[in-house]
Amino acid sequence: MTKLPVRLRAAPMSTRALLIASSAWTLLGGSAAMAQGVGTVPPAPTGGVPVPEQSTPSAAASAASTTIDPATPSPGEEIVVTGSRPIAESIAAALRIQKESPALVSVVSADAAGRLPDQNIAQAVSRLPGVGVQRDQGQARYINLRGAPINWTTLSIDGINIISPEGRDARFDSIPSAIASQIVVRKAVTANMTGETIAGNVDVITRSAFDYDGLHVAGKLGGGYVELGKRQEYEGQLVLANRWDTGIGEFGALVSGSYYQRDMVTDNGETDWEAVSEDRRPGNADRVWARETENKLYRLTRKNYSVSGKLEWKPTPDHRLFASSIYTAFTDDESRNNYIFDLDDQQSRVPTSTAACPTTTSLAANTTGYADVCAGNTPYQGTVYGVDLNSNMLIREYKQSVFTNTVGGDHDLGRIQVRWRGNYTRSVDDRSAPAQLNYDSGGFGTNGASAPANRLTVGYDLTDKKHPLVELYRTLRSSTGVLSRGARVNQIEDFGATLARVRGLKAKDVTDAYTGKLDFSYDADWFGGTKLMFGVQYDNRKKESNERILDISVSSSNNPYNLPLNYSAVALANDPAFKGEYPLGYQFRYHGKKQSIAIVDQAEAGGAKYVSTLANFYDVREEVWSGYGMFETKMDWGSIIGGARVEHIKNESSAFATVNGTSSQITIPRDQTLIYPSVHFNWDMDDTKKLRLSFSTGASRPDYDQLRPNLTVSDANQTISGGNPDAEPERAKGVDLYFEWYMQPQGFFSLGAFYKDVKDTLFDTTRPFNSDALNLDGVDRSGYIFSGIANGGDGYIWGIEGAFQQQLEGYQADLGLPDWTGGFGILLNATYNKSQAETPDGRKVMFPGTSKWVMNASLFYEKYGFSARVSYQNRTKWIDAIGDFDTINGVFRGTTGGDEFWARDDELDASLRYAITPNFEVYADFSNLLNGPGRRFAGVSARTLEVETFGRRYTGGVRFNF
Repeated sequence: MTKLPVRLRAAPMSTRALLIASSAWTLLGGSAAMAQGVGTVPPAPTGGVPVPEQSTPSAAASAASTTIDPATPSPGEEIVVTGSRPIAESIAAALRIQKESPALVSVVSADAAGRLPDQNIAQAVSRLPGVGVQRDQGQARYINLRGAPINWTTLSIDGINIISPEGRDARFDSIPSAIASQIVVRKAVTANMTGETIAGNVDVITRSAFDYDGLHVAGKLGGGYVELGKRQEYEGQLVLANRWDTGIGEFGALVSGSYYQRDMVTDNGETDWEAVSEDRRPGNADRVWARETENKLYRLTRKNYSVSGKLEWKPTPDHRLFASSIYTAFTDDESRNNYIFDLDDQQSRVPTSTAACPTTTSLAANTTGYADVCAGNTPYQGTVYGVDLNSNMLIREYKQSVFTNTVGGDHDLGRIQVRWRGNYTRSVDDRSAPAQLNYDSGGFGTNGASAPANRLTVGYDLTDKKHPLVELYRTLRSSTGVLSRGARVNQIEDFGATLARVRGLKAKDVTDAYTGKLDFSYDADWFGGTKLMFGVQYDNRKKESNERILDISVSSSNNPYNLPLNYSAVALANDPAFKGEYPLGYQFRYHGKKQSIAIVDQAEAGGAKYVSTLANFYDVREEVWSGYGMFETKMDWGSIIGGARVEHIKNESSAFATVNGTSSQITIPRDQTLIYPSVHFNWDMDDTKKLRLSFSTGASRPDYDQLRPNLTVSDANQTISGGNPDAEPERAKGVDLYFEWYMQPQGFFSLGAFYKDVKDTLFDTTRPFNSDALNLDGVDRSGYIFSGIANGGDGYIWGIEGAFQQQLEGYQADLGLPDWTGGFGILLNATYNKSQAETPDGRKVMFPGTSKWVMNASLFYEKYGFSARVSYQNRTKWIDAIGDFDTINGVFRGTTGGDEFWARDDELDASLRYAITPNFEVYADFSNLLNGPGRRFAGVSARTLEVETFGRRYTGGVRFNF
């Protein structure tokens, strides 16, 4: 058996725990030492805390002009405002909003200087109770709220529901936190929220010029270092605001911009698994084999940037008119060297004997050793001879953008309040890949006769879940047809592979959404004080997906475009070394972006054409008429909020259905009416304690691409794939019971339980079609295998959520501690989830995206102008996708080896700030300190699908605020 290179091993748990503890000790202990040296650092005044109002969208930020001290002031004591306590300020503002909210919320609020601590919206809310995030390339992207699937959480900006560039799966990494003054996570659904909200809504409240007293200038400028690949980060932000009192009222104007860029490389290993029907030796019921293993080695640049502006007019204190515009973008420029070792290329040669193996293992003539235990191989370790190498060189230029524009007004007419909004939003998902070049090995030949010239021998070792490895060798063949291992191949380009395929992709999904809404409220005297609320809303949305692809095959005997077939035409001669740290077992040379695109351009100049891919085209139009009525009655013991929302939805889906290569356009209309009742009880046990009980309903509709009627039928393969316009929405009924204790001066404790009952669960699935709808031309297609979205059975999610946060400020004297210890504080929260959903094939699984545990812990210290925080996040495994419908020997394994999971994920971050003056501070952020991999597996943890690391990141810079 081949001995593979020394591998990099993950630090044991004791080391991981030591790193977490030492990071906390370094920051907090260091801050204590600084505090003791107060003779050289003059104490700053006690930090002020914004007091938000609930009546206007920008209330939390506008509270900078009305503040309270984090410690309880004595009667008559003056309340002072500064920006020297950013953590305490933001926590206190958030707690005030949570306490006064008539329904269950969690809040991230800017400090008095208008700063949020994280780069994008997903990262900013990731430390809140019940919030789990899913990451891509180490960057927070999607939100699982209290364990629910990502499509159950909706995204709003200033109360307007935003359709993400990806559709109903809201992406939060494309929205920088720089545009926000606060982020409100609404966990209990009320009638004035869109019915698509099941788990909750993330509402981004943007800045306003009325947040500040007058002229306001704030910003930051920083740079950093990415450890893996020795790359760089850059970030900048600027906010300008002013307000003017004129003869016709007060005007306010605000403009802002932000920019973030990260250059990075990744370490990556991926393996695809399959249950091999030819493997019939004893013990085969438990064997799932690696059909291919590969490395995807990225060099990439990611950017977030935004530009926003808001103009407001208050002709009187009771009236406000405004117009706002926000443009945010996320770009992902990738160059990817992808080396795929196709182990099952000769699967038909696997010996099919059912007899036990002889004592001495040996390779049978004319076979490769794949899935052959008698050759000494196991699913996790062995050697396969005559392997096809596919070298895939890819250039991507992805861009997702949101351009949202809103006009509106708020009018207070005494007992009557009127709010109106009009919005247009364009979301664009540009998935273009200007170049993809495939270099393939030659053929296997009759009984492997061509293998020595064309094929590699691969030694694979997948026993370490975090570092799957391969070694490469030449292939030898004896006169009897037995293949064996030859000389080592260290540089992968030394093994001959020629250009076989050239592709270029131009793909763009565009969503245009129009929203108009009108809300009324009336303050009645009923029951001691009741607010009646009514509203109507109209949404018109259209999403269209278009793809054009250039796709040609070439070879030495078929090269009409005179393309260079050798990899050296695109390889970078001056940049040959791998920039990551992964022990690949071979070396390679990167390909150049310009050189790769030039190959596609040459093919196009020679006559190759971009053609529309009808199978992926769709046009989905959606109209939603909705109205709601609700009430809020305040009583001596608390309040009751109840109401119902009615939505009438009309969909029209157009796409091309293709049967055996013949396409025709199909349009399917559909409409339905859904009703969503809800009621919420809030019991004020005393001034500091609340008990909340709520009942709510919602429905998550299938995404736009899932509704497209573009079925593609292949009689040759007996398969059907595409969308499903008949898919029903997931309907949910939920109950929440929470206890909240707002401990003085600024502590918080909560404990709650939640339950959601779900009907018609939705899954991406592969299963028998089980319908005669496509039985045309005398062909029975009901037994074909269908791949697409489908409704399963019923399901549920229930859980328990707890949170605690406290600072020593105000307690240190009673505890006999010195004054400097008052800067210490802690934030802890944990959520336990249990879920079950019935798949279309009748199995019971966890809901996709649901971790059993989501936990957050933060230690912080801030005093004397110094602020430090260490944050740890952990979530246990969760299902990413269910496996194919396939049971072998009575055990569900599917063609991928079972359901696909993300493994446990934990993150450790730290930040430091020091206010040199009240208007100027320096900062340092430390991200991904554990450098743990993102890892997926199939069925069982040992069966790694993907493992990828991204490196630690260090950023520092300056902030200013005037």
